[in-house]
Amino acid sequence: MAFGSGEQGSHSISDINVTPLVDVMLVLLVIFMVTAPILQQGVAVNLPEAAGDALPADERQLVVSIDTQGRVFLNDQQYTSERLAAELAQLAAVDPKRRLYVRADAGVPYGRVIETLGAVRQAGLSRVGLVTEPPERR
Repeated sequence: MAFGSGEQGSHSISDINVTPLVDVMLVLLVIFMVTAPILQQGVAVNLPEAAGDALPADERQLVVSIDTQGRVFLNDQQYTSERLAAELAQLAAVDPKRRLYVRADAGVPYGRVIETLGAVRQAGLSRVGLVTEPPERR
């Protein structure tokens, strides 16, 4: 609280000092900007490069990931091919037009990716997209 002197004598000036609040908010903003991309990543795979447009933002995304060892994940949970087909069939029964994205590591054999895509098609989901990294700009 600050005190000032005016022509009518002393009176108190009660202003809120917002500088510490702004400092804290800026620090939180930087922290969230740094951690948000990390939280969205999911399973770590080395995506192949390909030219194309970015994926549309959809909060209900289903992402099937295949890592370098050939393990299959639905969002962040590991599944066998049979369990994946059963889980996707349940999801397809609720919404058959739901989009599904496949992220496969560049080192995964082509046959493993096709096997996973077969499980997706067997489940009844036909709106499938393959996720790639954009090529490096030189």
